[in-house]
Amino acid sequence: MTTGTLITVAPTGAESAKAEVPALPVTLDELLLTAKECEALGAAVIHVHIRDDEAKPTLDQGRLRETVTALRESTDLIVQLSSGGAVTDPEAARLAVLDAAPDMASCTMGTVNFGDDVFLNRWEFIVDLHTRMQEKGVVPEYEIFELGHLTALQRLLGKYGLPHGGHVHVDLVMGVPGGMPGTTATLVAAAQMLRDLPEGTTFSATGIGRSTIPVMLASLSAGGHLRVGMEDTVTYAKGRPVESNMQLVARAVGFAQLAQRPPLTTAEARTLLGL
Repeated sequence: MTTGTLITVAPTGAESAKAEVPALPVTLDELLLTAKECEALGAAVIHVHIRDDEAKPTLDQGRLRETVTALRESTDLIVQLSSGGAVTDPEAARLAVLDAAPDMASCTMGTVNFGDDVFLNRWEFIVDLHTRMQEKGVVPEYEIFELGHLTALQRLLGKYGLPHGGHVHVDLVMGVPGGMPGTTATLVAAAQMLRDLPEGTTFSATGIGRSTIPVMLASLSAGGHLRVGMEDTVTYAKGRPVESNMQLVARAVGFAQLAQRPPLTTAEARTLLGL
């Protein structure tokens, strides 16, 4: 069992509207402030979605590059860009995310119903994303929304080789309407399937909405890591809106310390992830 806990903060996402969630960081200045605050608490990775001047999701290449540069200058966080964007973003724009030269990028391992929408990830697109990351020296985080996505990952690695850096890290995204449920039983099943992946594979888990706390506790007990943030939940407790991403990171850090698995430093996280 891993002795420390990798904590990732996902501060913004592409789903929530600023008008409905005023605390959501959507400008570069808001994102930088959030990044600094969360790093000080114990986050080591930041999973980044960006917004335009109207606070709508965008994959604008200039904004992506500016964001990566600013985060590197202001923090020591591992910068992980989302290659998922919004469910409406075209494949070409999602692939071009890698041109912003992040440390890491997400790589979703299959199509999934996403609420009333469909998050489309064709096999050919997944292969293209994986191989381009190998070529560009970007470390992937394989996003798993369904247990079958772990089988797809096994197939991908078998046919196209290990990711850049040689370490396989997955994020179990649990509780999305249309995806796998955010339950202990499902996390245990996923952990069993991880045994079919290369030795040393690690995982984080993300609980969407009300599954946040059950997933955090289950992941820690199974030797996994944590991803939290306002991308995944905007309610701290029933009837109590999240005030900031700091609030969610602080809770995750507290749980990790109770589990006697304190947060990994950014240097330790880079070693773990093969950066």
